[in-house]
Amino acid sequence: MSKEEVHTSDAPAPGGAYSQAVVANGFLYTAGTGPHDPTTGAVVGDTITEQTRQVLRNLRALLAARGLDFSDVVKVTSHLADLSRDYEAYNAVYEQTLPQPYPVRTTVGSTLDRKLIEIDMVAMLRHA
Repeated sequence: MSKEEVHTSDAPAPGGAYSQAVVANGFLYTAGTGPHDPTTGAVVGDTITEQTRQVLRNLRALLAARGLDFSDVVKVTSHLADLSRDYEAYNAVYEQTLPQPYPVRTTVGSTLDRKLIEIDMVAMLRHA
């Protein structure tokens, strides 16, 4: 099985020793992606709504780098810094952005560094 790194300047650069996304065995796996501006690296927004929108923009760019979109996503893991406070607003943005049928999803509370949310996705590759 081969593994292919996926990289785009339209999503934030990795902050450590990891790839933005990797293709393996018919799927694209993204790294946990935060609400960072791809150019400056600064966190975008002070609210969960603003930050969720930015995270989804970043993930959309990673998917597009491989010719995919949110309709190809099969699994989502979301980390919220304050699950009880932010879940409803986060879910509203998510619900407005991702198409049905929705991917399976796990949403957990996590300790996050200077951000309110981080999301990773798994998407199926399209076969010609």
